[in-house]
Amino acid sequence: MTAPVLHVRGRVLVGPEETVDEVWVVDGRLTFTAPASTADVQTLEGWVVPGIVDAHCHVGLGPHGEVPRDVAEQQAITDRDAGTLLIRDAGQPGDTRWVDEREDLPKIIRAGRHIARTRRYIRNFAHEVEEEELTRYVRLEAHRGDGWVKLVGDWIDRDLGDLAPSWSREAAAAAVAAAHEEGVRVTAHCFGEQSLRDLADAGIDCVEHATGLQEDTIEAFAAQGIAIVPTLVNIATFPAIAEPAKAKFPGYHRHMLDLHARRHATVGAAHEAGIPIYVGTDAGGSLPHGLAVQEMVELTLAGLTRLEALAAGTWSARAWLGQPGLEEGADADLLVVPGDPREDLAVLADPTGIVLRGRVVR
Repeated sequence: MTAPVLHVRGRVLVGPEETVDEVWVVDGRLTFTAPASTADVQTLEGWVVPGIVDAHCHVGLGPHGEVPRDVAEQQAITDRDAGTLLIRDAGQPGDTRWVDEREDLPKIIRAGRHIARTRRYIRNFAHEVEEEELTRYVRLEAHRGDGWVKLVGDWIDRDLGDLAPSWSREAAAAAVAAAHEEGVRVTAHCFGEQSLRDLADAGIDCVEHATGLQEDTIEAFAAQGIAIVPTLVNIATFPAIAEPAKAKFPGYHRHMLDLHARRHATVGAAHEAGIPIYVGTDAGGSLPHGLAVQEMVELTLAGLTRLEALAAGTWSARAWLGQPGLEEGADADLLVVPGDPREDLAVLADPTGIVLRGRVVR
């Protein structure tokens, strides 16, 4: 089906500080040149930004593992209707390639299935392996994803009664090196402190959550350009996550509460040091979908400006993931909102138009 010709006018934010008055959508793609014929054109008016990026989102995942296709579809629709048009799916057990065949669903960049230590992660989520198998599974998932592999860097060690790294420093280094040999980037789930040191030494590309950042690891991450996706809307749930363990694992309970209490200060210090930060919600599993705008607001509470938080979920995030924004010839994936989102992020929660692959989907 041929996409309609759209005329999008108002204030088109092609970059954080660069605006144009109008763009056109022809055959599903953006152009800054008006078509020869402007008959039968649909017009959208307002402030325009690229579709939001959720850089940590699990379409197809529920609390107990893989969900049926109809549930995954509704997850994707919920994200789309909240303005998220590009997702980095940071690990899940199911096959969501069928989403790529749907022009009405967000685009997904996959990290394959999580790779965790045996009995050291949420049941039914990950490959659970020992260190001697780690690099083999990394190479396997490197070909299953879309340029990313996801490790579980730490989790509660029940023998210690607290968070502990899942892998030795040597195993982590071998895993990251194997992924890079396969031409993919590596990210890791990390709550605690020590796993961040080991993974920074290994040359990891990104860390999810990163609540355990301290002065030394902040310095290392900044020097190496290691990105973080804080998922502050998820970190807000740490007290509830830790409460059931209070009696049996009091050290873990105290640790999680401490990480929660300093979450905004941690992200703020990372930001001040120049660590790249991107919007991610950790939707799927236990959190609902469609929270990307809430995550932007959380980032402002950590010290990012509204413009920086907006960029972390639009222009900057797209560039980091190798995807275009509002550029000549790019797929038309954009939001039309009623006000300037650089001044008020809340306008992103009430788009007057959502265009995906050149078609108005809402």
